[in-house]
Amino acid sequence: MSPKTPEAPSRSPRTPIPFESAWRRRFEEFAALRDDDAGIAGWSVSGLEARLRHFLACWEGLTPETLWLDAGCGAGTYSRLLASEGAQVVAVDYSPLTIRKARARSNGAHCAWVVSDVRRLPFRTAQFDGALCLGVLQALSASTPAVHELARAVRPGGAVWIDALNGWCLANLWARLKRLAQGKPMHLRYESPWTLRRTLREAGFENVRLHWMPILPARWQRWQAAVEHPVIRFLLRWIPPLGLAVSHAFLVRAEKPT
Repeated sequence: MSPKTPEAPSRSPRTPIPFESAWRRRFEEFAALRDDDAGIAGWSVSGLEARLRHFLACWEGLTPETLWLDAGCGAGTYSRLLASEGAQVVAVDYSPLTIRKARARSNGAHCAWVVSDVRRLPFRTAQFDGALCLGVLQALSASTPAVHELARAVRPGGAVWIDALNGWCLANLWARLKRLAQGKPMHLRYESPWTLRRTLREAGFENVRLHWMPILPARWQRWQAAVEHPVIRFLLRWIPPLGLAVSHAFLVRAEKPT
């Protein structure tokens, strides 16, 4: 059960484009061709709205005037959310055009906009009170460099929120098997929830909490409210194999020990 997700540009077998380079090019195309939050970030409108609702259902708020990092900010959807709660926000994306459009869409939100790669952040160690990294990992060939850089940037006692596409979701497994059978290259990187949790702990985080994100394709949006019902959330939380099987994506929250 997966929402519409962006596809990487097609590649000729004679001139293969590295996975991350293809995604960087594709994100520039999104920013050049689209002017809405979902389009700039490469999501369907319904997909981005569902992701935002899932995040808000788990979000615990923040202390005003704290400094937060939005790593891989896209069109600035979450940057504006942080700013609306009183945070000082530094929003980072590796696409200059995306940053320009995000800044133009900020509607006066107090955010600093920076062009940078989440794996090589131009900030001093322990500078931020917290960080978001949402909609990023599926476009990276590995999660470890980004997680370790976030661990460096967040100060003790701070929290990070990271999401990823669930590699064990049955719909995602089927899509991957189809591409494999058709001889198509990897177009998205899926993550194991347990692997990401281990990576966070190895980077020095603790109290890692996992939240399932069942998100339906745009053509099935009439049923999206049903999978977001509190009863379904309760079942997914307390029956992990069910969450693993049906959740298109997942969200993790982790803390930097004091």
